Amino acid sequence: MSPDEPMIMSTANLPSASPAAGKPVGHQGKLRAANLNFFYGAYQALHDITLDVPANKITALIGPSGCGKSTFLRTLNRISETIRNTRVEGQVLLDGEDVMQVDVTLLRRRVGMVFQKSNPFPKSIFDNVAYGLKVNGFRGALKDAVEHSLKRAALWEEVKDKLQKSAYALSGGQQQRLCIARALAVDPEVLLLDEPCSALDPIATAKIEDLLFTLKDQCTIVIVTHNMQQAARVADGTGFFLLGKLIEYNTTEIIFKNPARQETEDYITGRFG
Repeated sequence: MSPDEPMIMSTANLPSASPAAGKPVGHQGKLRAANLNFFYGAYQALHDITLDVPANKITALIGPSGCGKSTFLRTLNRISETIRNTRVEGQVLLDGEDVMQVDVTLLRRRVGMVFQKSNPFPKSIFDNVAYGLKVNGFRGALKDAVEHSLKRAALWEEVKDKLQKSAYALSGGQQQRLCIARALAVDPEVLLLDEPCSALDPIATAKIEDLLFTLKDQCTIVIVTHNMQQAARVADGTGFFLLGKLIEYNTTEIIFKNPARQETEDYITGRFG
């Protein structure tokens, strides 16, 4: 059962997004969803989503709870397949290649994911970051690779003297950055983040946001967030979801200052959601 499923509302009278709704915001698309539909059993959670995700940019997905944001995110690296009785229609392309034709292990190495709740393994800080490298048969200097990943996640200075301590000894914000370091260890091309700051205080949230700015030169980032201020701060492009449909996608500045759709403006201004 997905957190998106309980919101079972009629979409019969909801207009579809305009043809430009999923138009990329500059740069060539790294990921492309084309006419994507997703079903939990008989319940349709996504309706004909078409969206280009530009390379080396931060794309934010906003919308009320249960609107399909997280479901969409999980289709991009086939994490959705771990949920029973689901099916996908349409395509997701990574550099023009259908992700359904890519080996799923390789796909999830290329398209990493960080979840809403930090989920470090019951291992040391070092072993958490090293895990993905070991699974993928890394043959280089493991210590150097772990250090590099922790530095990329802006965590090295805080943990360098306690690498053998349990990851559970870290604060919530540190655990989330550790999970990001773990995802970055295998050098993904795309990083998906599902509300990574929802349980964090403002200081920890600011550190994650600063981290995203440094990472986008190295990989493409897609973030689901309920925090519209966060989307406005970090994202280059923003997509607004409602009732399983992509209503509008454009530069973040346009979405927040001059949206094309009334539904987007109503959500941005707090009239619903």
